[in-house]
Amino acid sequence: MAMGRRAAGRAGVSHPVFARIYPRINASAEAHGGLEHRRELLADATGRIVEVGAGTGANFRHYPPGVERVIAVEPEPRLRELARQAAPDAPVPVEVSRSGRAEELPVPDGSVDGVVASLVLCTIGDVPAALAEAARVLRPGGRLYFYEHIRSADPRFARVQRVLDVVWPLLGGGCHLTRDTERAITDAGFVIERARHFQFLVNGRATPSSPCVIGVARKPAAA
Repeated sequence: MAMGRRAAGRAGVSHPVFARIYPRINASAEAHGGLEHRRELLADATGRIVEVGAGTGANFRHYPPGVERVIAVEPEPRLRELARQAAPDAPVPVEVSRSGRAEELPVPDGSVDGVVASLVLCTIGDVPAALAEAARVLRPGGRLYFYEHIRSADPRFARVQRVLDVVWPLLGGGCHLTRDTERAITDAGFVIERARHFQFLVNGRATPSSPCVIGVARKPAAA
């Protein structure tokens, strides 16, 4: 079976400063509702899963019993090591891949039941390529589980996001504030089955990355 357009994992991603502070950022997010969001994202996951941009492995402990195996891909070496440390404590088998990026997944065509993208599509350089890879590795009818911060539907808030997006990626490991993730998913041929939009508030206050969506999209079954 094919393993992607190029050799998987040919180039890594290095954000050493962001990788050092991200565990604290994630801990703060989880203290303000992030744990519940991860549980919601993964509640219906089943079968074989590829998790794209696994980060520190924060999702691992939330996979339900119906998941047979998780193949986790994280190109940033410091975060990947943290994910490896988290894997043994997961309630389901987790393999942290030694190679691979969202645009070049080290998984054969049509070999998994689900792809998980959790707070990662904001950072990827080529989102259409990453979503094409998700579609490639999914079986017909397989599902994409996504949890992302997105461009605000409020024009005034979106203008602020656009201004900040000049410097935000430099501070946030390549993270962008203004992506229309749902449109990118549908443009890639997925059918969105459900999506919940909400404001992720910290101590009751909005941040530039507060507009969020959690949802599930399906790869159409073969004709």
